[in-house]
Amino acid sequence: MELTTMKTRIAKPSSFNMRGLKLAALALGSSLVLAGCAGKPPTEQYAVTQSAVNSAVSAGGTEFAAVEMKAAQDKFKKAEIAMHDKKYEDARILAEQAEWDARVAERKAQAAKAQKAVQDARQGVQEVREEGMRAAE
Repeated sequence: MELTTMKTRIAKPSSFNMRGLKLAALALGSSLVLAGCAGKPPTEQYAVTQSAVNSAVSAGGTEFAAVEMKAAQDKFKKAEIAMHDKKYEDARILAEQAEWDARVAERKAQAAKAQKAVQDARQGVQEVREEGMRAAE
C-alpha cells in the first residue's frame, strides 16, 4: 500500500477573516438598526391621538357620535396597554386608528350641531313669520 500525500489549498487567512468580519459587522449593524426602529415608543403618535380624543369629547362626540367615540376610546386604551407591554408597533397602529375614529366622531358631532343650529334657525324664522301674520290681522 502506497501512501500519497494530498495537496490542499489553503485560503489566505487575512482575506477569509476580513470577509467574515465584514459580514458579521453588517449583520450586527442591520440587527441594531432594526431593533432601534422596532424598539422606539410611538410617543408622538400617542400624544396626537390623546389630543384628537380630547377634542372629539369637547366637540360633543360622546353625545352625537357615540359609536365612533367608543371605538376611539377603546382603541386608545388598547394602545396604552400595548405601550405598557412594549409592543410599540401594535401601539402605534392602535393609536393611529383611535386618532381617525376620534376625528370622525368630532366631525360628526360638528355636523350634528350645525344641523341642529339650522333647524333652530328655521324654527325661529317660522315663529317670526307667524308673529308677523298675527300682527297683520
